[in-house]
Amino acid sequence: MSVNVQGYLEYLSTPWGKLFYQMVWHHLNYEGKKILDFGSGFGVTADYLAELNDVTAVEPNTEMLAHRFCENGYQQIVGGMETLATMPDRSYDVIVCHNVLEYLANAEERAALLREFYRLLQPDGVVSVVKHNKAGKIMQKAVFEYRIDEAIGLLRGENGTSSNFGEVHEYELDELARDSAGLLAIDKLYGVRMFYGLQRNEVKTEPDWLANLYALECEAEEIPAFRDIAFFHHVMLKQTK
Repeated sequence: MSVNVQGYLEYLSTPWGKLFYQMVWHHLNYEGKKILDFGSGFGVTADYLAELNDVTAVEPNTEMLAHRFCENGYQQIVGGMETLATMPDRSYDVIVCHNVLEYLANAEERAALLREFYRLLQPDGVVSVVKHNKAGKIMQKAVFEYRIDEAIGLLRGENGTSSNFGEVHEYELDELARDSAGLLAIDKLYGVRMFYGLQRNEVKTEPDWLANLYALECEAEEIPAFRDIAFFHHVMLKQTK
């Protein structure tokens, strides 16, 4: 996977980049937990969670790691799926995997990773997955970007692209349970970026924009009509057996 490191670093400094993480983090209100962040990237979430938790982060991209956030102490491992095989069963209370599964080569890799998460998870633990939502992506392409050909392509089942991470291999929510062989099931589902991806950029630099949109997104994140058109879904998975 080709990564636009500079582009994503710039995104993190924008009000809408900060809002994305605020929206995801307020679902991860943990303290004193053992947490694995797989595909940790710049370590933004790993660093945030490490303030109150024991966090291990795994990331294969050394260019991203050169810019990682590390104000709080957490263990950083350079590696990928092969690293997980060295970890003992039931090692973690929480596993974080944000915007990773759609960049795996195929469904078989996704299934292997989800089954590994199941092995590593404590019986009452949680897997936090952030994924692209195709309906929300179509809304952004059609409304904000006015890229109608791309919107039609997504409707017809074509893969989309991320400006910073390349081709996105789309998958649906029900595939998470299927690919884990029924070992994991959705416990909670939230919408992330329901509104601000459809707004004009000029309003996003107003002083009260971040606080106002955070309040709005939190209010609507579990309402199906809005959640279904969010650009991202935040999925909380639990073991079924």
